[in-house]
Amino acid sequence: MSKLKSIIKFKRYANGWSFALIALVLIIGLPIYTLFFKLFDETTDSVWGHLVNTVLTDYILNSIGLVIVVSILTLLTGISSAWIVSTCNIPFRRQFEWMLILPLAIPTYIAAYTYAGIFDYTGPIQIFLRDIGFSDLVYIDIMNFWGVAVVMSLVLSPYVYVVARSTFMSQSATLLEASRILGSSAWRTFFKIALPISRPAIIGGLSLVMMEVLNDYGAVKYYGISTFTTGIFRAWFSFGDPNSAINLSGILMGFIFIMIMTERLQRGKVKFDEGARIGRQLKRYQLKGWKKFFAWMVCFIPLFLGFIAPVFQLILWSFQTIKKIIDFDFLILMANSFGLALLAAVLCVGFSVIILFAVKVNKNKFFSLLAKFAALGYSIPGAVIAIGIMIPLLGLDKFLISTWQDSFNMKIGLIFSGTIFALTFAYIVRFLTVSLNPIEAAFKKTGDSIDEASYSLGAGSIKTLMKVNLPLIKSALISGGILVFVDILKELPLTLILRPFNFHTLATKAYELASDELIAESATPSLIIIVIGTIPIIILNRLMKNTKADGSTIN
Repeated sequence: MSKLKSIIKFKRYANGWSFALIALVLIIGLPIYTLFFKLFDETTDSVWGHLVNTVLTDYILNSIGLVIVVSILTLLTGISSAWIVSTCNIPFRRQFEWMLILPLAIPTYIAAYTYAGIFDYTGPIQIFLRDIGFSDLVYIDIMNFWGVAVVMSLVLSPYVYVVARSTFMSQSATLLEASRILGSSAWRTFFKIALPISRPAIIGGLSLVMMEVLNDYGAVKYYGISTFTTGIFRAWFSFGDPNSAINLSGILMGFIFIMIMTERLQRGKVKFDEGARIGRQLKRYQLKGWKKFFAWMVCFIPLFLGFIAPVFQLILWSFQTIKKIIDFDFLILMANSFGLALLAAVLCVGFSVIILFAVKVNKNKFFSLLAKFAALGYSIPGAVIAIGIMIPLLGLDKFLISTWQDSFNMKIGLIFSGTIFALTFAYIVRFLTVSLNPIEAAFKKTGDSIDEASYSLGAGSIKTLMKVNLPLIKSALISGGILVFVDILKELPLTLILRPFNFHTLATKAYELASDELIAESATPSLIIIVIGTIPIIILNRLMKNTKADGSTIN
């Protein structure tokens, strides 16, 4: 009887969608498998021993230190500005609501180059100090740990701001006003009621900040800070020891795993959102005098330093250098960037649909778990993914070259590694979850009844997907594709490792120019990335503006 049940169960789940899901997960998980098994390989004692004895402590302390400092700064700026625009009346409040998300459009490495140029000896700050006679007395050096930490926090604080604002706006007005009636001040209400309720969402946003800090390469490399990402590059390219790079990647993945598990455990099974379903919108605090000015400054300073100042400086530099930058080669570079990002975005959306529809068809926890495993790539730094992909592809290329030579006595070059294939594959692994999330939410809204009606009319699963589901989730497909497209345009460490020889994108070109101390010349490709990066911010603001947690409209 048990064998019969097993056979029936197998036949139920033995369909094309199941096999497609399993195949995709096996392929997408390739970097993780590679790193796991390679950790047990023997490491060159001289190289790994040298790293352990000289720089490993710096990698650990600097990486952890950056995570802690940037986390504290982003919490302070993100939560405070979110609370003010959500609950207080200040000048330009509606503008601040969406403009405070704009720093997210600036990649950390571009912000780092820009501020390095602003505070350089020939930059506007030092020129101004010399003009007023203070150059010998005051010199602001930001090319250090604290400088890169502040710059990172300026452009990463919107991760915390977005989730904090969303939860503050959806909290029950009844609950917060009860606190006021009982005599609690605005500060006490914030710390005792609003902040604890919002804690899970805020920690979720903070985890994204931590991931971005650990993923960064361009900013820390330019500021001379040794972290795990710079160490992976150094072990692979300078020392030529892949095993040492893998060991560093393994330690970094250990830190990330601890962060993910900590975030999951702190949420537990406690629900913090009950009030979001039952109240009305909170009546805003009417601030006056110095309190209104202070609240306004709390919102303006992060916006000014995180977006307005660096973008204004980039525009000035672009006007000065655009004639030297814009040529036929630059147009080819743009075509490379947009074409590659578009290809990977389309593939990510397509694979997301296959994975999620397979879960929907089978309705099994095992397949749901596989879908979550496929989404792990975004939590893995780009340099780690690149190493995990480069090693098996190099091994495959060596096997093909040897086989071709032995069978046909002909020499062939690299087929997979160092090609567009490897780069696109890596983009899919890293950014698949970016398209999975909005498409998954859209699939959940369609429900199962529509599919069942389609099946009852004789339509198969493929026809149901093409004719019923895809038209209903069209907006989510477009949103997911745009988000992936923009993230790929900004990606730097992964692209630097896996790109074909002499192949540039906007990100690598900006990095190369800035590394050659041509910061002004890097302004034009940087501005293009920033302008494209504002598109998902506009989409995100519309979603936040029009929808509350209970589905009602926010004015």
